[in-house]
Amino acid sequence: MAFPRPRRLWAYLLAERRTLRQGVVALTLSTAASFVAGLTLGSITHTLNLLPGLLVLIPAAVGMRGTIFGAMGARLGTGIHAGLFEPTLRREGLLGRNVEIVVISTFLSSFFLAGMAKVVAAAFGESTISFWDFVTISVVGGAIASVAILFVTVGLALLSYRKGWDLDAVSTPMVTAIGDMVTLPALFLAAFIPRNDAVNAVVAAGCTVVVLVALAAAVRSRREVRRTLVEMTAVIAVFPLLDIFAGALLEARRPSLEAVPAILILLPPFVSQAGALGGILSARLSSKLQLGVITPRGMPEPPAVVDGAIVVGFGLPVFTLIGIVAVALANLTGLADRAGVLHPDAGTIVAGTVLAGLIVLPILLVAGYYVAVVTSRFGLDPDNHGVPIITSLMDLVGVAAVLFAMGVSGVTIHG
Repeated sequence: MAFPRPRRLWAYLLAERRTLRQGVVALTLSTAASFVAGLTLGSITHTLNLLPGLLVLIPAAVGMRGTIFGAMGARLGTGIHAGLFEPTLRREGLLGRNVEIVVISTFLSSFFLAGMAKVVAAAFGESTISFWDFVTISVVGGAIASVAILFVTVGLALLSYRKGWDLDAVSTPMVTAIGDMVTLPALFLAAFIPRNDAVNAVVAAGCTVVVLVALAAAVRSRREVRRTLVEMTAVIAVFPLLDIFAGALLEARRPSLEAVPAILILLPPFVSQAGALGGILSARLSSKLQLGVITPRGMPEPPAVVDGAIVVGFGLPVFTLIGIVAVALANLTGLADRAGVLHPDAGTIVAGTVLAGLIVLPILLVAGYYVAVVTSRFGLDPDNHGVPIITSLMDLVGVAAVLFAMGVSGVTIHG
């Protein structure tokens, strides 16, 4: 297929004006919200020192919220486009089924992440808290965060259905940002429980019982729910390892990161927005594939190229804004002064953030398109795989890109 002409691409972009406006608003709000997570991470260095290995769990726990609820938003978006969505929580309806899926997935994935965080941290030679400490923090923190994100996701779906919004453009940015905003504080609150051994033993045992109940519910669930859970099993079991490795990278670099709090502040919003941009691309491509607007070809068709152009157009300003705001917050909150070292030049930090964005965007475009195409060709539902895979991939790629860019720019000590 010949590459689409600029005039044809411009016509597609004009047709997407409403989506562009909605996407800008969603990304702006989500970027602002995700800085709550950044400030939290920049402020809890004492807790990270008190509970070694917790930093390994954090990206995976945060990323899992994006994986589970991003996929839910993509499925609901496709349902709205296809006319299958009903604003009711009946168990037989699309919305009711998805609520059941995310509740079961939340408990099973949180327990799984606790085990993987312990294993990977130990494999990297890091001294860590116990497995049961990880279970308490991961399951309790994950459950608290998921309640808030579930309300947001359902609310966005209902508003999109009633007001004619493009849920594919607004769901992933808002869900990933709200996930960041509430998951880190939720994990921080849950981290107080392991400080009392007796209380932690009771809570960890209770968490294990709840996880077993969720497993039994998954086995006994209806065919549509069970099929989605089965399709997502590989995604939830394999791709969160990328988040765990991202956490291991951060744990290994923790001293140099603590010396430059602006990096800790910008990491959650940077990774969140990289995942959000990938999620927008993946959700839009999934809807187009299932509705027959595009076909799963090796070379992208014009509508898919337009989706990629939209993501790039969103990404460059967003990453620049993240660098600027992170520097401002580090200075306004006094975290830069508390670090006790000479704070790097603001322009250098912003330039490093933009460089990291330039590294992430091409990977995001290629991965987002071909994940959607390959899953579609294999007869799988791309809504169950595209958003989860791309958000998990962006967690690792985003962290690695920031660490590399800041090293090359001379912001951190090690390159």
